[in-house]
Amino acid sequence: MTQNFVPVTKDAHQNKKIKPIQTFAFASEIHMVSVMMHEFLNAASVYPIVFLEDTDNDTFRPMALLGLDPQVNLFVDNEGAWKAPYIPAIIRRYPFALARTASEDQFTICIDEASNALNEEEGQPLFNDDGSIAPVMEQIKQYLSGLQQMEAITTNFCKTLKDKYMFTPLNMHVREAEAVKRLTGAYAVHEEKLNNLSDADFLEFRKNNFLPAIYSHLTSLSQINRLVELRTQRN
Repeated sequence: MTQNFVPVTKDAHQNKKIKPIQTFAFASEIHMVSVMMHEFLNAASVYPIVFLEDTDNDTFRPMALLGLDPQVNLFVDNEGAWKAPYIPAIIRRYPFALARTASEDQFTICIDEASNALNEEEGQPLFNDDGSIAPVMEQIKQYLSGLQQMEAITTNFCKTLKDKYMFTPLNMHVREAEAVKRLTGAYAVHEEKLNNLSDADFLEFRKNNFLPAIYSHLTSLSQINRLVELRTQRN
């Protein structure tokens, strides 16, 4: 799906309105999506949560797997409906997003002008008649700011796990017809290292509320079987 994210401005969007998203077709080709540490408990009941390494920045990032093949989201059906009880926060923020500005640590709200949710006839206005931001924009601002805070906490969570050497390559095997396919490139928390944490590290993890997220992540790995079943049903 074509996307065209631009900063929301009074000059460009004074007469624009936003209506509720009617379809998730925009996400039908997203087979993995970033999730925040705070989402792990809810996301783990549906999606496998793995970690991907960003070698350029020497970091890791948690991702929810939405499919087993590139450009195939197994949770969006042909009518654009999301077929799962929990929708990741980054998907729910659409058609809005935050983009970093030229000023350090400053962000601006952007909107996908290609989205059908943006129009001049239906929905809530982005700006009031006097040019001030309308209530819906205040809500969007708060939501995106909350996501930004969650992302910062998640970044620290991943950095701590990396610094403690808690990640291990994840070897997942899924059956395809009569063959077994190996999925590589993802990482998981090493259970043995988790069980052998020093008392000091364990208390640090508990203090920072890392433990529920870690256990949710480990539990979620069994959801790979759900993806296999969904792909079999679709085929």
